[in-house]
Amino acid sequence: MRSFLLAAVLALTPMGLVACAAPSPTQQVGCGTAGVPCLKGTAVVELKTTKGTVELSLDGNAAPLTAGNFVDLVRRGTYNGTVFHRVVKEPIPFVVQGGDPQSANPATPLSALGTGSFNDPSTGQARYVPLEILLNGESAPRYGEITAGPGQQQRIKLPHDRGALAMARSNDPNSASAQFYIALRALPELDGRYAVFGRVTKGMEVVDRISQGDKLISATVLQGGTLVKDAN
Repeated sequence: MRSFLLAAVLALTPMGLVACAAPSPTQQVGCGTAGVPCLKGTAVVELKTTKGTVELSLDGNAAPLTAGNFVDLVRRGTYNGTVFHRVVKEPIPFVVQGGDPQSANPATPLSALGTGSFNDPSTGQARYVPLEILLNGESAPRYGEITAGPGQQQRIKLPHDRGALAMARSNDPNSASAQFYIALRALPELDGRYAVFGRVTKGMEVVDRISQGDKLISATVLQGGTLVKDAN
């Protein structure tokens, strides 16, 4: 099984299961590949949780593939009834993580939460999206590579500020699928390593109240959300 967690190198929390490698991306990456559409422009998504309502703004200009994948999963109802299976607030605030599709099934063992991916019913296969990072001064995102070298992190278009919305993954940079997290504080150590694709614009106080085991009742696209096969 695959464990979608944040990098063990951070040494902030126990990391749990060892991750398996995701299939390496083909030469074709980006919009329209692996059946993943891109978000054109922006979108506003509402999360109704057991602790209240959270509003997210998604940036399809800086992270078209990652944001498009999220919008597609929202419209499919993938997140409805899922559980926030990993919430780290001690010793310092870190992340609220959820979106494991299998967590919507109450029969799923607690030990399995955090290992699930979205399985595309059209192919019967798990869907993965490559790491997508846009640097200021570049016209298109970089795909499939950690971008955290000297001088690069300062150029990240979508940094891990408090309230940043990003994709969780296993050790393989190209293994993001459905699970996401919200940063409870600025996490510059994750910049260039995990794909931020939006941020909380309303309800951050709700995110602060979420505890492990709380539910994401429903996710809905409120505005925007135009999906295309080509970002241009």
